[in-house]
Amino acid sequence: VQLQAYGGGLVQAGDSLRLSCEASGRIFSSVLMGWFRQAAGKERAFVGSIRSGRSPFYADSVKGRFTISRDNAKNTMYLQMNSLKPEDTAVYYCAVNSDGTGYDVWGQGTQVTVSS
Repeated sequence: VQLQAYGGGLVQAGDSLRLSCEASGRIFSSVLMGWFRQAAGKERAFVGSIRSGRSPFYADSVKGRFTISRDNAKNTMYLQMNSLKPEDTAVYYCAVNSDGTGYDVWGQGTQVTVSS
């Protein structure tokens, strides 16, 4: 399985953006998928995750503003980001926890820049 994240860009504070993460191979709906982000000079941070049949889980920093969804038929996961803040500026990565032991398949990342 390979992942490709796209949809990033330059937006202003308060704007919305939707990221997509497309898997090249089939990912079972029960597999955990997640979004992470890494700001310049900082460590990669968890954003949220989703597994079919369960409610998505979010980091406190994005709760109420970001929404993760998944279209299993299209093998695609989405990250809807609303009310964006400059501190949301980062490279966003999607990942899959394919065997339940940890996130082991990663996409290449897409840059999101939020100007004030």
